[in-house]
Amino acid sequence: QVQLVESGGGLVQAGGSLRLSCAVSGRTFSRYIMGWFRQAPGKERERVAAISWTIGNANYADSVKGRFTISRDAAKNTVYLQMNSLKPEDTAVYYCAAGVNIGTMAYWGQGTQVTVSS
Repeated sequence: QVQLVESGGGLVQAGGSLRLSCAVSGRTFSRYIMGWFRQAPGKERERVAAISWTIGNANYADSVKGRFTISRDAAKNTVYLQMNSLKPEDTAVYYCAAGVNIGTMAYWGQGTQVTVSS
């Protein structure tokens, strides 16, 4: 059974930092793309960052470039999202996902709430 379990969300003041973790189990994702997405109330889901599990190359939404960093630890089967210089507009439920390409994410976590106060 494939499981993606996010953790690390919470309440932080603007300018602060959080690190989200996504623990992956149930299969090998060596050929997969791992992504972080977010959805704020009343808004569409937005891709935040993605990384190739094998190669490690990453890409980011323009709104988070220079502030967020995605990484993965193969030994721990975990994907991270380091979020710095957080803004109130970063407030959302953040989801971890995996798929063969960024447009086809087959596996999703349950989400973790990030709230940034002004």
